[in-house]
Amino acid sequence: MKQYKKVAVGGTFDELHSGHKVLLSKAFEVGEQVIIGLTSDEFVQQIGKSHKTASYEERCQGLEAYLAGRGLIERVQIVSLKDPYGLTLSARDIDALIVSKETQKTGQLINQKRQAVGYPPIQLVVVDMVPAQNHGSISTTRIRRGEIDHQGCTL
Repeated sequence: MKQYKKVAVGGTFDELHSGHKVLLSKAFEVGEQVIIGLTSDEFVQQIGKSHKTASYEERCQGLEAYLAGRGLIERVQIVSLKDPYGLTLSARDIDALIVSKETQKTGQLINQKRQAVGYPPIQLVVVDMVPAQNHGSISTTRIRRGEIDHQGCTL
């Protein structure tokens, strides 16, 4: 029996790397069902990433392949994320939100907005950032710049 019935996690999940995999692993470790909010192409543009980002379709296929390879595809629902909140402001039955230390403030804002509309707060499960070999964080930006690989090893 998992700690939570339904959990959510969101992100761009571009260049699926070790940091993403830790976040996803935590979601499946604590939740029976996992909703992944995958940033839409339009939202990626609004965020203003400093690097090229793969299309929504490519990122979704990469996520699905990764999850299928681990036997987790039956427990997931991937939805398009058009803003920082996704289903967290419309689905009352989400029990927990998996966040990194980097996105914890967004989780706190989600809870403020949920309370404003009469929904119970969501438990925030905070995952530590995965350090790269050189002790910086593993990020898609650093991978795209050619500084590190997907496991955080210096190139």
